[in-house]
Amino acid sequence: MSGFIASEWRLGMKRAAWLQDRRMQKFRDVLSRWNGGDLSMMEAGELLGMSERQFRRYRDRYEEAGDAGLLDRRLGKLSTRRVPAEAIEEMLELYRHRYLGWNVKHFHEHLLRDHDFSWGYTFIKTQLHALAIFHGPRRIARYMPDGAAIEETCPIRQAA
Repeated sequence: MSGFIASEWRLGMKRAAWLQDRRMQKFRDVLSRWNGGDLSMMEAGELLGMSERQFRRYRDRYEEAGDAGLLDRRLGKLSTRRVPAEAIEEMLELYRHRYLGWNVKHFHEHLLRDHDFSWGYTFIKTQLHALAIFHGPRRIARYMPDGAAIEETCPIRQAA
């Protein structure tokens, strides 16, 4: 994974993988400088943003397993806090068939109270926006480009 190429980024190389690659390159560079005697272990750790002890751990893992020892083993694993897909689908079905047209705030309140959902407002709003179920309120500019006041162009305000 070494050797960042701009085309890899465009082809879908994920940010986390790219950052991991950069950390590995930097570690190898600092390790070679430490091996050459240019840096102390404390200085090497500081350059990498870690303690001397952590630098020793990384060095030992690199010597034992090579590049594989430096890989972040958390990448590619699902979060333990991830909401199950069935529960998301149930929430979306509730909105489509029972609460369609409700704003997100009221829908969220009813999910918490009546359906024992425990997710946050922002998560629910993000899910509804992602599937284009809920678009939010329409916003109208205060003035039109030609300078006309909004009362002349907004039918709701004209009726009042």
